[in-house]
Amino acid sequence: MSESLTKEEMKAYRVQGFSCAGCAKTFENNVKKLQGVEDAEVNFGASKVYIQGHTTIEELEKAGSFENLKIRDEHEQKIDYEPFWKQKETIKVYISAILLLVSWLLGKQFGEEHLLPTIGYAVSILIGGYTLFIKGLRNLSRLQFDMNTLMTIAIIGAAILGEWMEGATVVILFAISEALERFSMDKARQSMESLMDIAPKKALIRRGNKEMHVHVDDIQIGDTMIVKSGQKLAMDGFVVKGTSTLNQAAITGESVPVVKTIDDEVFAGTLNGEGLLEVRVTKRAEDTTLSKIIHLVEAAQAERAPSQAFVDKFAKYYTPAIVILAILIAVIPPLLMGGDWNTWIYQGLAALVVGCPCALVISTPVAVVTAIGNAAKNGVLIKGGAYLEETGNLKAIAFDKTGTLTKGFPVVTDIVAVNGNEDELLTMTAAMEKGSQHPLASAIIRKAEEKGLPFHDVSMGEFQSITGKGVTARINNEIYYVGSPSLFEELHISIARDQKETITHLQTTGKTVMILGTDTEILAFIAVADELRAASKAVINKLNHFGIETVMLTGDNKRTANAIGKQIGVTDVESDLLPEDKLTFIKELREKHQNVAMIGDGVNDAPALAASTVGVAMGGAGTDTALETADIALMSDDLTKLPYTIQLSRKALSIIKQNITFSLAIKALALLLVVPGWLTLWIAIFSDMGATLLVTLNSLRLLKRKDVFQK
Repeated sequence: MSESLTKEEMKAYRVQGFSCAGCAKTFENNVKKLQGVEDAEVNFGASKVYIQGHTTIEELEKAGSFENLKIRDEHEQKIDYEPFWKQKETIKVYISAILLLVSWLLGKQFGEEHLLPTIGYAVSILIGGYTLFIKGLRNLSRLQFDMNTLMTIAIIGAAILGEWMEGATVVILFAISEALERFSMDKARQSMESLMDIAPKKALIRRGNKEMHVHVDDIQIGDTMIVKSGQKLAMDGFVVKGTSTLNQAAITGESVPVVKTIDDEVFAGTLNGEGLLEVRVTKRAEDTTLSKIIHLVEAAQAERAPSQAFVDKFAKYYTPAIVILAILIAVIPPLLMGGDWNTWIYQGLAALVVGCPCALVISTPVAVVTAIGNAAKNGVLIKGGAYLEETGNLKAIAFDKTGTLTKGFPVVTDIVAVNGNEDELLTMTAAMEKGSQHPLASAIIRKAEEKGLPFHDVSMGEFQSITGKGVTARINNEIYYVGSPSLFEELHISIARDQKETITHLQTTGKTVMILGTDTEILAFIAVADELRAASKAVINKLNHFGIETVMLTGDNKRTANAIGKQIGVTDVESDLLPEDKLTFIKELREKHQNVAMIGDGVNDAPALAASTVGVAMGGAGTDTALETADIALMSDDLTKLPYTIQLSRKALSIIKQNITFSLAIKALALLLVVPGWLTLWIAIFSDMGATLLVTLNSLRLLKRKDVFQK
């Protein structure tokens, strides 16, 4: 697909019925050949097909008829298709199994060599394996050796050798295996389907004096949405009337409802509690936070994890190698050791069945799809399998202090007047800080507002911001400075010993000290502290327990930073940092540890987030920048989601490794049975089916992974 072509510009359809990645690839190739289709791409994890060009659902279903695929429009509500035990393909298996049983009974009565049981077994094979044979023979004609090709060769070979009963049994077991595989993959995708169904498709809208029920696609920005008690919100917006509690678990993973009142932002898919709310719609249906989560998670499920890339590359060489090995098993013993041709051809056919790469190929994607889906339901957006794996391998995490480890709302704790009236000095300081964007400036302004001081009336000129250090301005024909102690040292303004002791005392209690002064004297000290998040200490302890180095990055001075760092228990503290210094430090940390995460708010930390192995943004809900710049977004301002994400990633990595090891080990064990000539088609199909089901069920354990901080 051309890089200039984005999925947003393509028509998307949802697909039901994929059982394996190979089938998805076959479907993609079939769709590309359809008239009117310029290009197509299948996302196996999300079960979607993206199409450039024009086609119909009927044509797409014809392209997927080899696996009885069902197609629906991307926005169409999920159709509850018949369960796999009622489907047409499965009914064929029932008939095939009954014929097998009848043929076996006839064999007991008339002997296995009799014509009647042989005909029964042959009909059983044809009915149960018809679809398999069509796929297998078509692939064989193209020299494509996939699972269907290998099974077709093995079953036809068994029939030629007169092993009719085993051939019929293999057909039935293979069909059961495929049905269970489909069921397991659908189970893994259910978390995404449930996300899609969270927001209602219609909403009660007021336009002018009229109230009407409108489909979400027809709701316009600026409409007023009326949300009654117990209803879910259909759109994003801001509350314009009413107060209520909203359950935001679907978006942020928070289990505790949040109080929402006038001017508060609300999201589609959240559940209204007791109150009546009127909400002004701010986004179209396709732009809501929930829609973005769904699109990003689906895109993430299509991203290949490094281990999946390895498995795919390995399988590319593995399948032809198995075919060659099967031929050698069938030919070498009879030619060189005088073995019986029938016996060794049978062993070769059994080796082909063992060699089916189903378990190996599905070992990674089912784990990735399940883990990313689980994370999304818990309020964590992981943008791909690569980031899922990287998070599991993290050695160090750097935290931006303000807004991440702290609440991001600093407050004035102390005002020490050195020369002058406290209120007058605070008024002057607040007037100067009006022009600053620094969080500490907002703390001073809030304090002045609380005390009702007239700082807006102060006449001021020659205002200038001194980056990272403070501000200066002319008031009453005199130049004043507000800034850090280091600014006053640079200006060579004398700070007395007792004043230095005051500064040190305040800093060692975790407060940031700002000074108001002139060119010649210090007028006041203002101490500001940013309150730590309640969970910060517990989260850092958890991460340290995981063996991860934790580093706090801050622009605070060394004493203040060390006091806060000691309070929460981080391994290392980096202080006096300007924004560009954070980027440099992340690069240095990567050289030391390779796998490093940076966690911030996703706005002013964007360069550092991009430079880390995994960039984690806090509070992704409603923040487009966080969703775009970060590799992982914690949808709520909840730091406790970080240990959960790391544990989930580590568990996913562990399961992927278990799956790959197990699927290869069980096949190697089965192949070893060739040496004494003990390998049978029964054992071969059971080893293949067993391995596939076990790796799938093992992956589905990730659905049960819970947040470590949940009660």
